[in-house]
Amino acid sequence: MLIPFSWLSQYVDITLTPDELAHRLTMGGIEVGDVITRGGWEGCVVGYVRATRPHPNADTLTLCEVDPGDGPPVEVVCGAPNVAAGQNICFARPGVALLNMHTGRREELKPARIRGIVSEGMICSEAELEISDEHEGIIVLPDDAVAGTPLDDVLGDTFLELELTPNRGDCLSMLGVAREIGAITGQPVLVPDISYPESATPVAELARVTIADPDLCHRYTASVITGITIGDSPLWLQDRLIRAGLRPINNVVDVTNYVMLEFNQPLHAFDLDTVADHHVVVRRAAAGEKFTTLDEVERKLSTDNLLIADPAKAIGIGGVMGGANSEITPATRNMLLESATFHNLNNRRTSTDLDLRTEASQRFEKGLRPELAPIALRRATQMILETAGGEAAAGIIDVFPDGDQPVLPVPLTVERLRQLLGMDLDISRAETVLASLGITTRRTGPDSLEADPPYWRSDIAIEEDLIEEVIRIIGYDEVPTTMLSSPIPYHQGDAMMALKDNLRDALSAAGMQETISYPLVSPDDLSRLHRVDDGHESLLRVANPMSAEQDVLRPTLAASILNTLAYNRGHNDGGFRLFELGRAFIPQDTGLPQERELAAGVMCGPRYDANWLSDSDALDFYDLSGALDTAFTRMGITVAYQASDSSLFHPGRCAEITVPGGEPASIGTVGELHPDVCDAFDTGPDPVIYFEVRLHDLLAATRDDGSAENRFQSLSRFPAANRDLALVVPDSVPANQVQHLIERVRLVERAELFDVYAGENLPDGARSLAFRIRFRAPDRTLTNDDVNRAINGLTRVLDREVGATIRE
Repeated sequence: MLIPFSWLSQYVDITLTPDELAHRLTMGGIEVGDVITRGGWEGCVVGYVRATRPHPNADTLTLCEVDPGDGPPVEVVCGAPNVAAGQNICFARPGVALLNMHTGRREELKPARIRGIVSEGMICSEAELEISDEHEGIIVLPDDAVAGTPLDDVLGDTFLELELTPNRGDCLSMLGVAREIGAITGQPVLVPDISYPESATPVAELARVTIADPDLCHRYTASVITGITIGDSPLWLQDRLIRAGLRPINNVVDVTNYVMLEFNQPLHAFDLDTVADHHVVVRRAAAGEKFTTLDEVERKLSTDNLLIADPAKAIGIGGVMGGANSEITPATRNMLLESATFHNLNNRRTSTDLDLRTEASQRFEKGLRPELAPIALRRATQMILETAGGEAAAGIIDVFPDGDQPVLPVPLTVERLRQLLGMDLDISRAETVLASLGITTRRTGPDSLEADPPYWRSDIAIEEDLIEEVIRIIGYDEVPTTMLSSPIPYHQGDAMMALKDNLRDALSAAGMQETISYPLVSPDDLSRLHRVDDGHESLLRVANPMSAEQDVLRPTLAASILNTLAYNRGHNDGGFRLFELGRAFIPQDTGLPQERELAAGVMCGPRYDANWLSDSDALDFYDLSGALDTAFTRMGITVAYQASDSSLFHPGRCAEITVPGGEPASIGTVGELHPDVCDAFDTGPDPVIYFEVRLHDLLAATRDDGSAENRFQSLSRFPAANRDLALVVPDSVPANQVQHLIERVRLVERAELFDVYAGENLPDGARSLAFRIRFRAPDRTLTNDDVNRAINGLTRVLDREVGATIRE
């Protein structure tokens, strides 16, 4: 919302600098996003076109005799179609830097010979002055502009760009902002007079209104004006609309827009002669009813949409846009002017469903008080009489189904002020502040009052609203700083949050990159994972999804991260090392789905960036399992891998991630995705390695807080002793189980598998595992006897636990 100072100053004296005013408004809850200054046209003045004649050598050019006001007239060649004698225009002398429309750069203006005649300056359009992109015609200034006046004094202005919260729709108007400034600075606010002369004909004889659905239209007021003449608006009115960012159309439509910006009440004008029986009916649309709006688009409506109609047809969509069949045209002579109050939520749903956002719907959806409608109607009727002529019928049509219900006053007490603000505030001071905002109050006791919300404020309904008004005008900096009345509670750590933070840091340190995605996927994504089965109806669907691709809550993170991988593969070749921590929703037989915290990740693409030294192999299972080992080791968690199988993965290339000794032992899965899944997601020719870890199981299988405490361990001063040991074990025994058993033996510092053999000289169903074992004591140098005794103890443990024997 742009608020020009030139218009705003018509209602309140602005005694602060623009930057200071912007700060005060922002601190009072009306955020000013920017202060924009327009001007800086040094050397440009108001010029007066004394005479014009055609260019002798060009049909589209005009020779203009321009009076610059401070010197003799000069001759200017102008190509604008709207230039004429008797106009006040924007004149730029030679030497002024203006925007060159051909080059797009600011260039110094020089006398130029155009088709044989020298032009001693330029008559400017909005584009040359960089006001807008409009360059089809010149700017025509008001008749009261004086030749020779610097252009900065006529067109220069300062604008406040407001960024309003939804509850302050009243500040979408000039008077709304003026009232805020008046309360802050103590200046009075001038509200325009809304009286106008009326004819002897009662309005009820010329038109009538019926509200068929009062739940969607709370109040409908209208006036009738006959004998109008449609034409251009006065230049001052056009100028104000342009400064506020609206395009002038004609005198009637411009007045409705002007009053909307002035009072915050949208209005609409109908050609009365196109309304059947001069009878307006406010009703719901029929199912499937079609209607063509002013933008010449035919729209299909539903019973949730409110129509302005006559007995024969629809003529407008209530609070959104009028119809092409009843618009104001140059032939219009009689009009009906509408000012109504529509249901705000229904209005927003209608504009959203029709994808039709307008200035009117923006205001109605924030909620307007019914008391505002007749006030704005009378103001607009007054201005139409001034700009378009005609006669206004006596009185106005006012259909107000709930008009007999009184507006309840809002109470305010010193006790509640003290309770919410933590400071002592006299009731008389609160009374003064509320009065400065136009809120009428009455004392109900020595320390209490009641207030009547003004007609322009729809956001004041409870006592806390009044307290907010008081303190934001007084200033939040007056609220004293006090200590809490009770001790700050001790921090209660959340084990799952700590686990997620630690895992996020660990995976990032292992070279992976975190992604974040919506918890919503499409059923098609789940089909590509082979996850849509007989029970997919139990997936939780969104009633109003943002798109078809975000229809159901995901039961796995796989679809989300594979879509992310496919998107990134379309932009570069990788390799990709991605992970995501998020929530999955597991369908249950009854009730809501189970919410499960998961960590998932993928690796895909070349292991190293392309270089000329060597080719790069694709990332594989061992790259991802190695990254997981690194991450879990960093967290103080030991994991192992056991062969497994799943339809999601390539047969024989999948493993369960387990925590030895944990409960539950299995915490997730890792493996190479099935080629059919990769093709379905279009992830490219390289294999995709995927893991998924159930964080609740990981938390249960490890320490209560989900992580291990890192402890410093100094390097030993004593040498290590290395031994190679080949063991014969059953095929069913995993190598990592043997490794863990070895590392549990006293004096063993590390065990590393370096050879696996199966074949001749070994019993059926057995294989040989060769380990390099490092022995070290923290307090002495080991002897051969020490090492041999450790090996003997080690072999006894292995024989007892897994049936392992030393290979001869």
